[in-house]
Amino acid sequence: MKKLLLAAGAILATEAPVLAGDLPYQRNYQPAPAAASLFNWTGFYVGANAGYTWGSAIGGDPSGVIGGFTAGYNYQYSPNTVLGLETDIAFSNADTSRGGLKFESDYIGTLRARLGYSVGNVMFYGTGGAAYGQGSLTSGGLTNDQVQWGWTIGAGVEAMLTQNISAKFEYLYVDLGDKNYATVGGPVNVGYTANLLRGGVNYKF
Repeated sequence: MKKLLLAAGAILATEAPVLAGDLPYQRNYQPAPAAASLFNWTGFYVGANAGYTWGSAIGGDPSGVIGGFTAGYNYQYSPNTVLGLETDIAFSNADTSRGGLKFESDYIGTLRARLGYSVGNVMFYGTGGAAYGQGSLTSGGLTNDQVQWGWTIGAGVEAMLTQNISAKFEYLYVDLGDKNYATVGGPVNVGYTANLLRGGVNYKF
């Protein structure tokens, strides 16, 4: 019996390396880490904008240059889709005169959502939201200022020049509704719509 056990042990010792050699070689494969995108839109940003405006008020076409400031936040939640909120204010020298009245647009501001589609460092976007602006109506040497509220919609394209600096070009249509302005001859109802065509530069934090 002792000899039988010793013989069995010797056979197992001889076969073990062979059996181990037959086992499949297992390698611990790890997927390569995804490369971080060079251009990412997520983050807060501030900037400046400037351009041209034209529109309609008191039967005339108030037009002129505009310029102001921008702030917002973008969130890139997929490789191509960007959601954002943006606010801006642009000061204006647009004016028009009709029938003894002079209307001037002092400033226009917006608070908008943006939905963008990015391709590399370029993003195409649509935008819309609330708008407000101050107008001035002059009659008989007296001027009355009023703030009007309304809505805006538009579209644009923005490109990242570096990881922190981007440049954009956009168009907005603004409808500020109607507002009564006081004059020496009584209240005058003024409806104001404007087109904004402008460029801008933003810095992302």
